[in-house]
Amino acid sequence: MSSLHEQLKKQRKALGLKQEDMELLIGMARQQYQRLESKGNPRLDTLELVAKGLKMELMLIPQAQLRAVRELLENSTVAASENSGVIEKGAIKKSLSDDPWQDLLGDDE
Repeated sequence: MSSLHEQLKKQRKALGLKQEDMELLIGMARQQYQRLESKGNPRLDTLELVAKGLKMELMLIPQAQLRAVRELLENSTVAASENSGVIEKGAIKKSLSDDPWQDLLGDDE
């Protein structure tokens, strides 16, 4: 499992954000965010703020459940594809916000 710093950097890049973008997103100057991403030791409230800005969630996992959680996360390609809008039958499903009228009449297309 990668370090916290690596996870933050990876998620920021996955969202297409630069370190400079964090100032507008969460109010943290680029230099401060850069330190956090490279070697910083953030306070819990700072880490929660950064996680929220990067669309992440902080979690405490009991050690007895750590293996099961890691396996679940590693094998979560199905959940990730559902969250990105990919649906069974190979079609791309529009979200309700994209098409509020979908399935209104019970049509399955």
